[in-house]
Amino acid sequence: MIVQQFFVEGLGCASYLVGCEGAGMAAVIDPDREVQKYLDTATAKGLKITHIIETHMHADHVSGNTELADRTGAEIYVHAASEATFAHKALAEGDALEIGNIRLTVLHTPGHTPESITLLISDLTRGQDPWVALTGDTLFVGDVGRPDLVGMEAARDLAGDMYETINAKLLKQPDGLLIYPGHGAGSLCGKSIGAMRSTTLGYERSTNPALAQRAKDDFIQWDVENLPEQPANVRRIKGMNRRGPVVLGEIKPKALTVHDSLPYFQRGAALLDTRSKEAYVAKHVPGSVHLPADEQLSNRIGFILPPEVPVVLLLSDPAEYSSVVYSLARVGYEHVVGYLAASLEEWEAMGLPVTSGDIRDIEARELKALLDTGNGDRPVVVDVREAWEFRSGHVEDSVHIPLGELAQRVSELDPERPVAVICASGSRSQSAAAFLGQRSFKTVYNIVGGTSSWMRAGLPLSRN
Repeated sequence: MIVQQFFVEGLGCASYLVGCEGAGMAAVIDPDREVQKYLDTATAKGLKITHIIETHMHADHVSGNTELADRTGAEIYVHAASEATFAHKALAEGDALEIGNIRLTVLHTPGHTPESITLLISDLTRGQDPWVALTGDTLFVGDVGRPDLVGMEAARDLAGDMYETINAKLLKQPDGLLIYPGHGAGSLCGKSIGAMRSTTLGYERSTNPALAQRAKDDFIQWDVENLPEQPANVRRIKGMNRRGPVVLGEIKPKALTVHDSLPYFQRGAALLDTRSKEAYVAKHVPGSVHLPADEQLSNRIGFILPPEVPVVLLLSDPAEYSSVVYSLARVGYEHVVGYLAASLEEWEAMGLPVTSGDIRDIEARELKALLDTGNGDRPVVVDVREAWEFRSGHVEDSVHIPLGELAQRVSELDPERPVAVICASGSRSQSAAAFLGQRSFKTVYNIVGGTSSWMRAGLPLSRN
């Protein structure tokens, strides 16, 4: 039996290939949109992908199920409660899928979503009992799936479902059961997912706060409190997954000259500059959006650009084209029209505008000095953390606008006045600062290290 995990950094998504070498068959569970890795692995191991299984309808990323089905002819399996409208086979509690000598038994485990399942995997050459569980977004390392991505109105009911799932189903399994979850650290599908990418049920039973013994009402309250911001474009991504994602096919780089690109910009396309910050600061196109082509691109783009907007890329290296396109496609951005092959020198030589400078990164003590000036350079501090984080302590007189609400509430801020954006670590604030910079805010500061660095500097936080 083969169980191979594939992990997408940044989004923290885990997917799996489960194969029987004897029968030459394999299933892929929760496939990522970049499906070539599953095809390459299956070919290298002499396997044919015959099953594609979703543990639930994802809210944080777009599935690669239809892409993989198009390339392999494999059938897609989802739980009957998923409301999926694409071609699939419905699963129910107790169903067993046999892939050669491997049996995958469906355990319906609602809580993160109504349709969530766990797959109990048995190697029939060794025995009938399962020894691996693919838990999707039900049980994580140190956490469980959050209950609010279907909608806050359903969160308490789903938290109640999770309580029943934990106590009536998961904790009935043996301690030695290996747990392979659908997410690891970096994902927003839990509150505080651990960095390890697998665990055992016994270890989680003794250490996972979600599995601690408590009354149902107490668990529900615990489960719905202190949730992080929701992933961007949640409803749109869930809708795409329910309908069945568009098949992307082979991603081929499309080079655009300046003349090629101008009609796109005239029709409202965005220029996404993914070069290094140093290159962007030295020279860039006014109004372009700067987000580096790193593992956080998928997480950040949803807070900066609407997903329907056509995108032209400006890359450090054309070889990055496919990886950037997939980073965007994973979160529902499917309208990349190409990349600007011309240099900014060519752009400038044609009389088109360029500028320099950028959002300025500053340390906590620099922010404190600016706040102490009392003159026109004193910035408004915008805290983009969640409400529970803000309540735990914030820079005095800061304005609280959670990152997920910034696009709707940006009119509350004056673009002529300096703005200093802060979060817990400097990650969310970087996304917020890029958003404000793209909307022509005159002076934007990003606080490096966020409130953590503020506290390390010995500076006070207010709880008013």
